[in-house]
Amino acid sequence: MLPRLPSNLPAQLSLKLIKTYCESGDLTRAHQLFDKMSDPDLRSWTVLISAYTRRGCANEAIYLYTRLRDREIQPDKFVLLSFVKACATYGDLIEAQRAHKDAIAFGFHQDLVLGNAMIDMFGKCKFLEGAKRVFNELRFRDVISWTSICSCYVSCGRPRLGINAFREMVLDGVRPNSVSVSSILPACSELKCLNLGREIHGFVVRNGVTENVFISSALVDMYASCLHIKQAELVFNRMVNRDIVSHNVMISAYFENGEPAKALATFERMKVEPSKLNYASWNAVICGCLQAGRTQQALELLSEMQHAGFNPNQITLTAVLTACTNLESLRGGKEIHGYIIRHGFLNDTTVLTALIFMYAKCGKLEISRKVFEMISRKDTVAWNTMIYANSMHGNGNEALMLFNKMLKSGVKPNPVTFTGVLSGCSHSRLVDEGLFIFNSMRRVHMIEPDSEHHSCVVDILSRAGRLEEAYQFIQNMVIEPTASAWGALLGACRVYKNVDLARIAANRLFEIEPHNAGNYVLLSNIFVNAKLWGEASETRKSMRDKGITKEPGCSWVRVKNKVHTFVAGDKSNEHSDDIYTFLSNMSEKIRQAGYLPDTDFVLQDLDCEEKEDTLCNHSEKLAVAFGLLNLSGESSITVFKNLRICGDCHNAIKFMAKISGVTIVVRDSLRFHHFRDGHCSCKDFW
Repeated sequence: MLPRLPSNLPAQLSLKLIKTYCESGDLTRAHQLFDKMSDPDLRSWTVLISAYTRRGCANEAIYLYTRLRDREIQPDKFVLLSFVKACATYGDLIEAQRAHKDAIAFGFHQDLVLGNAMIDMFGKCKFLEGAKRVFNELRFRDVISWTSICSCYVSCGRPRLGINAFREMVLDGVRPNSVSVSSILPACSELKCLNLGREIHGFVVRNGVTENVFISSALVDMYASCLHIKQAELVFNRMVNRDIVSHNVMISAYFENGEPAKALATFERMKVEPSKLNYASWNAVICGCLQAGRTQQALELLSEMQHAGFNPNQITLTAVLTACTNLESLRGGKEIHGYIIRHGFLNDTTVLTALIFMYAKCGKLEISRKVFEMISRKDTVAWNTMIYANSMHGNGNEALMLFNKMLKSGVKPNPVTFTGVLSGCSHSRLVDEGLFIFNSMRRVHMIEPDSEHHSCVVDILSRAGRLEEAYQFIQNMVIEPTASAWGALLGACRVYKNVDLARIAANRLFEIEPHNAGNYVLLSNIFVNAKLWGEASETRKSMRDKGITKEPGCSWVRVKNKVHTFVAGDKSNEHSDDIYTFLSNMSEKIRQAGYLPDTDFVLQDLDCEEKEDTLCNHSEKLAVAFGLLNLSGESSITVFKNLRICGDCHNAIKFMAKISGVTIVVRDSLRFHHFRDGHCSCKDFW
């Protein structure tokens, strides 16, 4: 049991004891002794606030400073300096502005040391205007002042202004130091400013600071970002002391430049010395594998990471959830969800947002909604993700409702927000609502619509059958129409049998993306449906002459954590006999329920299933049949397809869902289809 602290000590003795406790790290007893002082002087306040700041206890330091000001004690520049550093650590802009206001009020705002600290503080709070104001208020600026403002520009997402400030510093006769150089090189990396990066490299060589590991690592990253991997390797290999940071930078550099084998080899060399691996190492290699399309390897590395004693952090969890999303691995995503709950990540907006997207892409929109409701402070990305999730599931009304809630909550939308909500309007044929939102972008939200937003409007009008209006909209676009805009029009021409506009749209698509087989096949099918056999044949011949081949259609379903893939007429599955027997029996049942095979849809969708001989063996039907045969008590199955779902299959699966009493979810290349009780969520238009 700790001895009781004495009371009524002389002020000087109390201050000495407080200093002793602070230096030994016993802030609790220092604070207790401080509280026993009837009227602590400014030095006592300064010692305790400084101690909390040094120990990273920013909230305690801020609390003490608030008590000091409540007593109307006038701070000096030393206590203000500690308070400013605490605000920087805490990242609290309101407190940071209070610190700056007090500095001005008490005449310390032109003090160089305090001013430099305030520039850094505002940079940590991402408040560029505040940092610029402090910088401009300084009568004299040293290298720390310039370095702080350069770093602030870079951290606030204004790298070009950071480079300009760096140049101005040199012109002002201030010699950059190693911190200045390592602070500005990330701006060169982001802007791919190779020439300035080389100038800085020359400065580094001339001034003999090549052994500075931070500068060398930043140079490696700069050259890699500018796609000069050989130069990055040269800098790395010449480093005398290659630390863990430089190795991690090199791993990321190899991945960014499309050399995953070298990245993995570097990582394997690091593993020989376990002390050379940290969280950044594991995250770099896992994220790199994901970017390189090596999703399965990324998940294997995650398991290896845990065995090595590293528990996944926010970056790891977000990356792995992305892997589960790409693999449509619901089971893997659920395991990560459990880890998030067990290890206290439920307040992490970034992780929960990734979880929302994973569940949505795996067909579990209801769970996405529940996770979304758990987020206490929803940022723009969280709102965008939930809006997009509803849009791809065909819930345009809900996407619209979320958009309006977002605006009422005070969160500002960005261009991605509008892409999501406009997409939802197109899938749900909310024409007037979609046009209103599009027109509000520039007028109300000061956001200039880009090509994606224009394409969404074309899709909205086209799906509603307003083809001439959609064509006129394309003609009047102030930016060059993209393949998405013309593709939306061509797809609607198939539905509404408008051959003339189909010719126009297809010819533009042949110019924009000449090797996209889908455009040729879709136009050919439109001609076939219109009984224009000659033009259909000519379109197919043109496709063959140009050596254009289409992507084969395939569907897959996950059963017992194993993915089973099917193509048209597939008999490679060990349960093929059972699948075809099931489909034969089901075919009789759905015919009795009113289903009639629609061969017109087969003709229109030959691009999806060219080699299919009969309607019964389409890949999506085979996958659905296999899923239904392996339900294991579940009430729903989810099937994925790489191309658009066949029209006849769409009709047949509605009946299959009704007869089996099972919810069948099919995600094709455009959207999710939820089949329940003989109906589809797309209302037979997709």
